[in-house]
Amino acid sequence: MGIGVGIFLIAVGAIIVFALDVNIPGVDNFSLGWILIALGALAVVLALVMNQQRAHTSHTSRVEERRIEDR
Repeated sequence: MGIGVGIFLIAVGAIIVFALDVNIPGVDNFSLGWILIALGALAVVLALVMNQQRAHTSHTSRVEERRIEDR
């Protein structure tokens, strides 16, 4: 999910920077777009790091056996 969100933020940021020419009062489109691209790249990198850590985790299971003795 993190990789998808990162790619989405990169795409939205690129659209704002390169394709839109809208003037919103109080907001610089160029800066907003580059901030979204940077956040998207950060989200992709963090998702890849988290997946890498998850891949090196090992799990062990214990099975406890109880025997009931008949008297």
